[in-house]
Amino acid sequence: MSLVIYNTLTRQKEVFKPLEEGKVKMYVCGPTVYNYIHIGNARPAIVFDTVRRYLAYRGYDVNFISNFTDVDDKLIKAAKELGTDVPTVAERFIHSYHEDVCALGVQKADHHPRVTETMPEIIDFIGRLIEKGYAYEAQGDVYFKTRAFEGYGKLSHQSIDDLRSGARIEVGEIKKDPLDFALWKAAKEGEIYWESPWGNGRPGWHIECSAMAKKYLGDSIDIHGGGQDLTFPHHENEIAQSEALNEAPMARYWMHNGYININNEKMSKSLGNFVLVHDMIKEYDPQVIRFFMMAVHYRNPINFSDELLQSAQASLNRIRTAYDNLKHRQGISADLAEDAEIWEAKVNQFKQSFTSEMDDDFNTANAIAVLFDAARDANVYLQSENTSKSVLTAFITLFEELTGVLGLTLTAEKELLDEEIEALIEERNQARKERNFARADEIRDQLKDMNIILEDTPQGVRWKRQ
Repeated sequence: MSLVIYNTLTRQKEVFKPLEEGKVKMYVCGPTVYNYIHIGNARPAIVFDTVRRYLAYRGYDVNFISNFTDVDDKLIKAAKELGTDVPTVAERFIHSYHEDVCALGVQKADHHPRVTETMPEIIDFIGRLIEKGYAYEAQGDVYFKTRAFEGYGKLSHQSIDDLRSGARIEVGEIKKDPLDFALWKAAKEGEIYWESPWGNGRPGWHIECSAMAKKYLGDSIDIHGGGQDLTFPHHENEIAQSEALNEAPMARYWMHNGYININNEKMSKSLGNFVLVHDMIKEYDPQVIRFFMMAVHYRNPINFSDELLQSAQASLNRIRTAYDNLKHRQGISADLAEDAEIWEAKVNQFKQSFTSEMDDDFNTANAIAVLFDAARDANVYLQSENTSKSVLTAFITLFEELTGVLGLTLTAEKELLDEEIEALIEERNQARKERNFARADEIRDQLKDMNIILEDTPQGVRWKRQ
């Protein structure tokens, strides 16, 4: 089966064919670094990290770029509130971003370009758009002539007339058409600025990604990603700028992840219901947060709540416990079982099923379901009195390989929960009733390795943490 990707531009799944065989050029819009990131910012970081990992797993050489917006109105406001300057605010929260997403298992991009480090390219980009008749200067500002670009609205599937009816000119703007958008903003008194042919100022939001994508990946790229909220106007405007200048499609495939709701309400700062990752990872295993995100297809909305996170933790622990049991048995098994080839074939089928699900537009939800099926069969196999080391090794390799693709670790950072201990004790009791004493002893040893001491009494099994 070929890898297929849902393309927002065409609104259908398409077979993935990169511009250059075996290589993928991928750009994902990063955060504006004026504060800690919230759970909504974390979703695209996790989603596109997983996409990148899977493409690499499939053998592609991936060049992954994700930017930082390190100067804009929000940063200027934050700097004033904190009594410092814009670069200091940006540096602080870039550092915090890396700490937070690293905890979530997100790998660093090949490059994390910043607006402030790309100013020559941005100014050159704007100047060439003016030369080609796609932009104009107005009292120190520069605006893109939206109507000059044929096909504006093709990503968001909106007509120019529908967009015109909802557009307006803000106070202080001197653009010719309400649909035109800023490429360069004249500096206000006291603001950070750069020199340009149009006077001192700074870039508009949309131009930065066009310039950075061009600098690091070229005129056309394979995949451009971001949150659903970026489809319009940000990505629509990127297409207009880039394709007007480069006269080539900006990206072959446009990918967008769905929104996050908090307790069934759309997350928004106006409602005060946003949750900072910086705070969440102090309360939850960051891997559980990542698992929670991937348990839903990336294009679907996610409802976030404490109860759902606790459920995700229990689900991830099912896979981890199966893996721990396999590792424990591996050390005491020999290659004596006669059905080893049958079980090894089953393990291989799980790998094929996982790949098939991920090939279908990176369906992590179904891929995780395959891991659950593998954990179930692994537990069934572990009930056998005679197990083969080759089968155990095959299961272990499967879990390590596939969870690695998803960016998950199989070692829990937190100690076993009481209910997980009770579940293992109940499994041990059942094994003893069935006179499967080898399995019962194995569970006792496993708990001992985790510093859980069992005491068999006439009233039942008691346990304590060592």
